[in-house]
Amino acid sequence: MPRDFLLEIGVEELPARFLDPALAQLHELTGQVLQENRLGYGEITTCGTPRRITVFVKAVEDSQQSLKQEVKGPAVKVAFNSAGEPTRAALGFAKSNSVGVEELVRKSVGPVEYVFAIKQAAGRPAANVLQELVPALIGGLHFPKPMRWGELEMRFARPIRWLLCLFGNTVLPLNLAGLEADRYTYGHRFLSSGKLTVNDASEYFELVRRAHVIVEVNERREIIRQQISEAAAREGGTTEIDDELLDEVTNIVEYPTALCGSFDKDYLQLPEEVLITPMREHQRYFPVRGADGRLLPRFVAVSNSGADEESINIIRAGNEKVLRARLSDAAFFWQEDLKTSLADRVEGLKKVVFQESLGTVYEKVQRVSALADLLADRLGASLQEKEETARAAYLAKADLLTNMVYEFPELQGIMGREYALRQGESSSVARAVYEHYLPRFAGDDLPITVPGKVLSIADKIDTIVGCYGLGIMPTGSQDPYALRRQALGICNIILDGNLVLSMPEIIEQAYNGYAGRVQMILSLEQVTVELEEFFRQRLRGLFIDRGLAYDTVEAVLAAGIGELSGAWLRGQALEKFRYEPAFGALLTAFTRAHNLAKKADDDKVEPVLFESAAERELYQAFQTVSLSATALINDRSYGAALSLIAKLQKPVDSFFGDVMVMVEDERVRNNRLALLKKIADFIGSIADLSKIVVPNK
Repeated sequence: MPRDFLLEIGVEELPARFLDPALAQLHELTGQVLQENRLGYGEITTCGTPRRITVFVKAVEDSQQSLKQEVKGPAVKVAFNSAGEPTRAALGFAKSNSVGVEELVRKSVGPVEYVFAIKQAAGRPAANVLQELVPALIGGLHFPKPMRWGELEMRFARPIRWLLCLFGNTVLPLNLAGLEADRYTYGHRFLSSGKLTVNDASEYFELVRRAHVIVEVNERREIIRQQISEAAAREGGTTEIDDELLDEVTNIVEYPTALCGSFDKDYLQLPEEVLITPMREHQRYFPVRGADGRLLPRFVAVSNSGADEESINIIRAGNEKVLRARLSDAAFFWQEDLKTSLADRVEGLKKVVFQESLGTVYEKVQRVSALADLLADRLGASLQEKEETARAAYLAKADLLTNMVYEFPELQGIMGREYALRQGESSSVARAVYEHYLPRFAGDDLPITVPGKVLSIADKIDTIVGCYGLGIMPTGSQDPYALRRQALGICNIILDGNLVLSMPEIIEQAYNGYAGRVQMILSLEQVTVELEEFFRQRLRGLFIDRGLAYDTVEAVLAAGIGELSGAWLRGQALEKFRYEPAFGALLTAFTRAHNLAKKADDDKVEPVLFESAAERELYQAFQTVSLSATALINDRSYGAALSLIAKLQKPVDSFFGDVMVMVEDERVRNNRLALLKKIADFIGSIADLSKIVVPNK
């Protein structure tokens, strides 16, 4: 009969960020090794807490499936001589596969007959197989920083303290990390005592629950979510449940209890972020807001020490004391920072290194200011917007020298905005100082003001170009300067704002900003080529995420990405046009022209060399259509341009019906090829339609 399999790895407390990836790996590895070893099984469940990593497999078969394997050997004419006697080849093949030479069978593979060894292996007991697999399961888990302990050679996330390994009600003998596997586990560190005996794998979940351990991660997360909301509601408020923080808290407790604490309401005079950051980032508390959306002098913490009133009161008092010290420091930093204006701090940026080979932050401010001035011009910013951009660029990095940002680096930009507002800067300048860091992560807000957009793009492209110029490029999972994130930020800002900017021009301006100060490894041309592909990769993912078909994306990206928002508009237009009747005509015209245009040396057309009415008509039609379509393209009306270009199908068809392109006369032949190239290149400036996949009918 099938039996349940249970493996629990008991460890010293795991860092919260280790648990979810470990459980995902364990789930995948378990299914993989069971399949590879021909063991039938039911559902795989992985779960865990800071003190345990567990896998539970339902209904594992008692034994492996038997194996029948045919191993191909030499050809019959090689295996046996003319007298039918086995040769050394046959004898060696039989011996290597542990069968007698008389057991070899003959089978034809195509026209040739070969000998085969038929190997059969009866299924082994599942208990024996699982006993061998468990060390591979545990050893197959990878962690960011594995450690050794004692004199052991084994590495794991944290020292392993117990092993529970059961197949049904049977302990699987296992010795690992100096431990013998048994049927014992442990409950909550404080709310339970002594070993817990697991008589059968199926009893595990209920047994640990009674010992105050909620071992299933999703269940624990939802319990915490509900408790937080209820605790805030009892105080007349609601909580801001940040999913990332919720995941972290879920992975640092085994038996959660949410409780509400308070702090002095005088601290509410500080900017919200100054209160929320130490609560959320340093203490893992959830802020509470009132019905009006403002912060209340309350917070919700999640305890792992039980729900009795005495324990809760002690824990609440401890949390309040810690937060009070944090907020007291923040209030002190706030008052001290306000004594020195941001403008007076800028000079100090000369002593702050941006990147060891790219100079100081002060030099970056100068480069970003110059680049922002160009971008503001290109976007048609008003005089006031240009002045606000210049002022914000000058102040943007000054908050790096404040006490508050030194203590809480995640507040950079936010504190710049708050200090600017209180030191007499305009609200537009203050907002741009904040917005130039946006977006900070996937899904974050984008800048909405012109100065904010300009500064954000300038700051990010300066970093990207500088790093690429030095040959510092993302590789695999390595991206120490977050260049991918910054490139995505630029793309999202440009696409969402429909900004018309030339990427080659921006890259050149950014590259020239380093001239005379930094010795670049790559030339401007090399950096431009590298960054074109780098941004193309970012756009590919963005366009697909925004709903464009894969081949539509490939078609528009192949046509060029010098102007990012234009590429997006071309993609939208092509995606929509694909469902219109005229698309077939456009695709036909392009394909027929494109196939032969590859043979053309250039697109210089000489009308005097035309010999037939069909080629004159095609040339005239193209002249007319391209003139009107160019105006539409310049107006970014790509859908209308595609509809207009599709009208070339009839003259293209007539051309191919009446004209022989590859004639002997070289001048006439090249002229016809040039005409086709001109047409194909014009269509290809919107999208390379050769990338479009036409479904089979």
